[in-house]
Amino acid sequence: MNLPLRPPNNQPTVESREPDRSVCVVICTRNRPASLRRCLAAVSRLDQPPEQILVVDNSEGTNDTFEIAREYGTRYTIEPVRGLSRARNRGLTECDTDFIAFLDDDVVPAPDWLGHLLEPFSVGRIGATAGRVITPDSQINDELEKSPRTLNNQVPHWFEIATFGGLGLGANMAFRKRTLPIQQLFDERLGRGAPLEIGEESYAFARLLEQGSHIAYVPTAIVYHPPLSRGSIQHEARNSFAYWLLLFAEFPGQRMNIFHFLVRRLRGQPLDWPRHPQEPGDIVSSSVPILLLAAIKGLWLFIHTPKHRRFGNN
Repeated sequence: MNLPLRPPNNQPTVESREPDRSVCVVICTRNRPASLRRCLAAVSRLDQPPEQILVVDNSEGTNDTFEIAREYGTRYTIEPVRGLSRARNRGLTECDTDFIAFLDDDVVPAPDWLGHLLEPFSVGRIGATAGRVITPDSQINDELEKSPRTLNNQVPHWFEIATFGGLGLGANMAFRKRTLPIQQLFDERLGRGAPLEIGEESYAFARLLEQGSHIAYVPTAIVYHPPLSRGSIQHEARNSFAYWLLLFAEFPGQRMNIFHFLVRRLRGQPLDWPRHPQEPGDIVSSSVPILLLAAIKGLWLFIHTPKHRRFGNN
């Protein structure tokens, strides 16, 4: 169900933008109306408003979510099959703008967020960008984390940087639509609501880099996120091992790099690039029995997870 776009609460209309710069902000949500309202209120106050805002309701459809979308004049669509990757793929399908920016429903973007996130796209080979996610426990003074950077598949360690948290998080990212090979960008085995609850944005980044795109990390494109909730160490470690196995299966040319990264992590060796962890750091310092049990459970999870449509196939 789509609603006509109108300015929320009598905000001024969006001024026309130069060709090839139209953008849709996609917000995927599931049964969190209060969070969605805060996010949409912040989007309505952006210095550079988008041409479109799309709310993807990752449920059978709820009145609360629909009414909030209508209040803010956004488009509204339903993706009934649970899974953040499925909801994001639905957003890619629904949007016909030149750029598509994604926000999680529980973040609050800074007023200048969108302008900063889109700025690197002035360089033709940039296919995606990711911004900074600040939580109450973020290390705001970390100079490495505050440094902009661009990654391509000629950079040493590009694969591990992309797949293990070196390019930001899915709560704050954007894509140039014409560079996407298909609309099913996100692997639907990954992400919240899927069997493997991590890594969907990192997997997508790696696929784009593998096919020649460049990706920019933009620390000035800031969103604010509430404290991150974590499961038990055993649960997080199981997900991480299953994710590593999925990468091992899907990227055969990178298997030695995956193995070397795993060994370095288990040995606690430092990385020379800043990282947004896909799992808590204390996994690598867990006892051997915990790690062995996590490896067994991760293997079971990977083997018993149905393989959905693969990136690159229709």
